[in-house]
Amino acid sequence: MKLNRGEIICLGIESTAHTFGVSLVDSRGRILSDEKKVYAPPVGKGIHPRESAQHHSQASPLVVREALRKAGKTPEELSAVAFSQGPGLGPCLRTGATVARALAAYLDVPLVPVHHAVGHIELAALKTGASDPLTVLVSGGHTTVTSFAGGRWRVFGETEDITLGNLLDVFGREARLPSPSGPAVEAKASEGKKLVDLPLVVKGNNVSYSGLLTAAVRRLKKGGDKLEDLCYSLQETAFTALAEAAERALAFLEKKELLLTGGVAANKRLQTMLKQVAEEHKAKFYVVPREYSGDCGAQIAWTGLLAHLQGVKVSIERSLVKPRWRLDSVPIPWRR
Repeated sequence: MKLNRGEIICLGIESTAHTFGVSLVDSRGRILSDEKKVYAPPVGKGIHPRESAQHHSQASPLVVREALRKAGKTPEELSAVAFSQGPGLGPCLRTGATVARALAAYLDVPLVPVHHAVGHIELAALKTGASDPLTVLVSGGHTTVTSFAGGRWRVFGETEDITLGNLLDVFGREARLPSPSGPAVEAKASEGKKLVDLPLVVKGNNVSYSGLLTAAVRRLKKGGDKLEDLCYSLQETAFTALAEAAERALAFLEKKELLLTGGVAANKRLQTMLKQVAEEHKAKFYVVPREYSGDCGAQIAWTGLLAHLQGVKVSIERSLVKPRWRLDSVPIPWRR
């Protein structure tokens, strides 16, 4: 989806969790810059919202300046400023929103609210060319099977408890792996050979991972299993449940495209499983490029630009963040 209505430039700010990202995009779909600083919690610890927010506050001036410099643009050339309004960690969201409000007010340009998950989907669609896909969104904050219908992204399957990214991160922390733990778990899993018996739970078309996490951590602490085998088994079980939910939705909707996006989309084993699902249903498989799979300013800038072109904006007084904002509650006026 590329637009050409003269040069319209949107700056986007992402700050839902551990990443403070800033990007500039234009109305031709070009990502002019995409800069970020990432808060890294100590090994064995998760993200502390207040500490992550403090990191974002300290990093914001440098990241904004660098994004403008890399894009070769001045602040006065911006047409709009977009920010991740939610969902996410409250203190982190508020930090990004504060920076966005200040920029929009000073430059006297529209302030555009963006749903973080919609940002993942729209950036993936831009970079892959997918037009009407069934989308599997998997990250630390989302595990959702969704498709566009009736003006919104409708949910056809989701997690009933913890997300896939959270499952990998928490298990990784228990195993003393670096955080975020998805890449480290994937690396260990590639060395695993034995499939350990772990619970696979699919309820209707939703997945449940809390029991899987409990069982995997229990076996880890008990000892007797190689870490490589536990990581391998954890991935196989979790991904199989998600692939089952995605296949059911794909068969029901008869979509001809299957799109994988979000931070966990970088996992090669998950890509292989979902590609097989797509091929069995004669659908084309797309996966977001690795450099745009994780949280980044580009997902907010591009989606913010699409929204800006449809007149979407919010006043500073009404720009409160939404830590628990559901994907299927967001109107999408730029899709038909």
